[in-house]
Amino acid sequence: MPRHHRIDYLEIAVTDLTKAKEFYAAAFDWAFTDYGPGYSGIQGDEREQGGLALLEEGKSIVTGGLLAVIYSEELDDTLAAVKSAGGAISTPPFDFPGGRRFHFKDPFGNELAVWKQNAE
Repeated sequence: MPRHHRIDYLEIAVTDLTKAKEFYAAAFDWAFTDYGPGYSGIQGDEREQGGLALLEEGKSIVTGGLLAVIYSEELDDTLAAVKSAGGAISTPPFDFPGGRRFHFKDPFGNELAVWKQNAE
């Protein structure tokens, strides 16, 4: 699929950049590049795929908006890692046509999901 009009980069709003990097590194083994005190890029295989953005004072996390969905080859292992890292499971694992997924909230209240494709 050509890159034109594809989702290219996602930013996750956080209130504590250090704590956010610790959480996402522990839950998903992500690596980061710091760009100053308020932003850290999420490294991908070929390039950055997103970032952690420190919220400006007085702003709050918005819930019920965009849902970022992360792929996992081992859903149960990822579920355990999210819990161990301090994430709160908001929707336990459930089946849907083609796969299985769960939703969680990070330590800042952002809701994300993790899914795994069914074996063929």
